[in-house]
Amino acid sequence: MELCAAGPSPTLLRCLLLPRGRHQSRDSFPLRGCLLLQTPFHLESSGRRSISDKGLGEPPDTRAVGDLGRIWGRTGRREEEEEEADGHEEMLRRALGKALGLVGYTVQYGCIAHCAFEYIGEFVVCSGPSMKPTIVDNDVVFSEHLSRHLFRIEKGDIVIAKSLSDPRMNVCKRVIGLEGDKVCTSGPSDIFKTHTYVPLGHVWLEGDNLKNSSDSRSYGPVPYALIRGRVCMKLWPPHSVGPMKESPTGRIIKTKPHSDWD
Repeated sequence: MELCAAGPSPTLLRCLLLPRGRHQSRDSFPLRGCLLLQTPFHLESSGRRSISDKGLGEPPDTRAVGDLGRIWGRTGRREEEEEEADGHEEMLRRALGKALGLVGYTVQYGCIAHCAFEYIGEFVVCSGPSMKPTIVDNDVVFSEHLSRHLFRIEKGDIVIAKSLSDPRMNVCKRVIGLEGDKVCTSGPSDIFKTHTYVPLGHVWLEGDNLKNSSDSRSYGPVPYALIRGRVCMKLWPPHSVGPMKESPTGRIIKTKPHSDWD
């Protein structure tokens, strides 16, 4: 084992420099004892041990302790980063779950609302003079849709239908004739009266205010499929709440026999 001394010990120098006489034995100058008693030797940078360290046990490996600390620190940081990443993923999953739940509720209630408006009915605010005196501006009515789907629309009913002149608008008119009915197509002030038959799958619509109404007399029979619903009740104003009144004008001439359609 190679030794490295930090500096020569004075005792060791005396032991080495004193001369031995004839009668002096080897034991008079106990070099071995000097070497064992003195502790001037230290560890080299490479980790070699001095003689004085014999029997004192293995010294702690400071490099291993430092490496262990660094490994522990890196492991702790890695665990913290993993926990932070897991937290972000959990937050993202929760946000995504809430968003999907909101979309699901929106679709669900949208379908319910669509079915309600399509098959049950809707509230309608009316405007315009064509249905006076039965319905005036800002009257609120309820239009039920079951009659349209069950083909229960009858003559004299007030209906909400798509306008032939402007499909983006709805019109509120009264059914004057069904398919096969002969109706008068001229106005009340016309001297010469003209008539026509309502074709299959159509209805004839007119306003109660014949002098100020754009209806089938202008654009002809209306396809049954354009009817949105039947107005069954007025809800506003309060003094007019109740079922709808009958037509103030009798415009139906006669019904064409079904045998004539063959």
